[in-house]
Amino acid sequence: MKTHLTRIITLSVALLWCIPLTAQWNLGNRIRNKTENRINNEIDKEIDKGLDKLFEGDKESKEKKESSKKKKKEKTEDNYADEQENSSNSNQNKDKLKAYGKFDFIPGEKIIVAEDFSQDALGDFPARWNTNGTGELVQIEGATGKWLKIGSKSIVFPDFISKLPENFTVEFMLACSQPFSYYSTELGLFFTPSTNNGEIFKSFPRFGSNRKNAVLLGLHPEAAGANGLGQKMINTYDESGAVVVQNNADFPDFNHRNKNIVKISIWRQKNRLRVYVDETKIWDIPKAFNSSAQYNTIGFSTYEYSNDNDAYYISDIKVAVGAPDTRHKFLDEGKYVTTGIKFDVNSAKIKGESYGTLKDFATLMKENPSIRVKIVGHTDSDGDESSNLKLSKKRAEAVKKALNEEFGIDNSRMETDGKGESQPASPNTSSEGKANNRRVEFIKL
Repeated sequence: MKTHLTRIITLSVALLWCIPLTAQWNLGNRIRNKTENRINNEIDKEIDKGLDKLFEGDKESKEKKESSKKKKKEKTEDNYADEQENSSNSNQNKDKLKAYGKFDFIPGEKIIVAEDFSQDALGDFPARWNTNGTGELVQIEGATGKWLKIGSKSIVFPDFISKLPENFTVEFMLACSQPFSYYSTELGLFFTPSTNNGEIFKSFPRFGSNRKNAVLLGLHPEAAGANGLGQKMINTYDESGAVVVQNNADFPDFNHRNKNIVKISIWRQKNRLRVYVDETKIWDIPKAFNSSAQYNTIGFSTYEYSNDNDAYYISDIKVAVGAPDTRHKFLDEGKYVTTGIKFDVNSAKIKGESYGTLKDFATLMKENPSIRVKIVGHTDSDGDESSNLKLSKKRAEAVKKALNEEFGIDNSRMETDGKGESQPASPNTSSEGKANNRRVEFIKL
């Protein structure tokens, strides 16, 4: 601005030397007025620039404050959502676990079969299975995954199981069509020493000739036209094929009030057999299996459907081996690892069927009140690595909460951690491997 003033003064002096006095006076006034206007304009510009900077700074500061406030609000809402989710998960876990209050089933230590039929196409019979009849993979409305629909007068079995140990567990989901005729066949589930297809196909269904040392469970849903109840039956046979144990029981909770999907859990410990339908133990038979026989095959059978629309469906089949040995593993070896604590998919919500495993460990903690434990969650490698890590930590926290709230284990005795997918127990290249990686570790501190 100083440069402009110098130029104006120099110009004014030059003009004054060139004109008369009166004209100089008028010209001087005009020059003065012009100069003042130009100076005022320059000053106004500088003032405007300063004000612009000031207001822009205020605006930026205001925007930053609003952004910070918004982020804080979002964080608060996220925290609230997490609290609500945790609270909801806790309440749902309580409801689920409460329903399974008498459930003492504990899966075997290592999963050797995890069949979800993911490798097979809908409409096909699964490639790793065998049959003497018909069957196809389908989807069921309202249920996830693929289901093997078992045809009439058919035997189906996993061809890749060739030998079963004296301690194992079997779990699977069972569904039936609705309505289901009382006169249609029961679903047979059998364990047999048979090793070749010919022997297996002669064993069942109903009027088969080869039942030596076999164990046969028959499951029939509630059906209209009879007493309104379905039936469960069990037959065991000796080495001659004669019946040793026979029992029939009502099956009121299958196909009842639109409930046509149930969880079946089976637990063999040497001669002993326990069978559960959802949370209810149906049988606990001390001498169901023949200790002198080697059981090699698990299979399913039907006789005849009286209605073309009737059918049984099975899915999510797991076979695990090894008797649970919580006490020895934890107290003597310092670590107990289990796949028996199950969660909803991509969630930290504990399934009710985990009750037996949780109760078993809680009993050990109560009997050893000085022991402290670290609970560590693990996942398979499906999905994002960071998400799996976060999920594994949440699952460990959920187990701690369940042990505290359901079984009274003091929180001060428990720490938690999660490893996500970083420490696989098995390769993540098969359904069985992934199932073994979805586990919870209890480490003695």
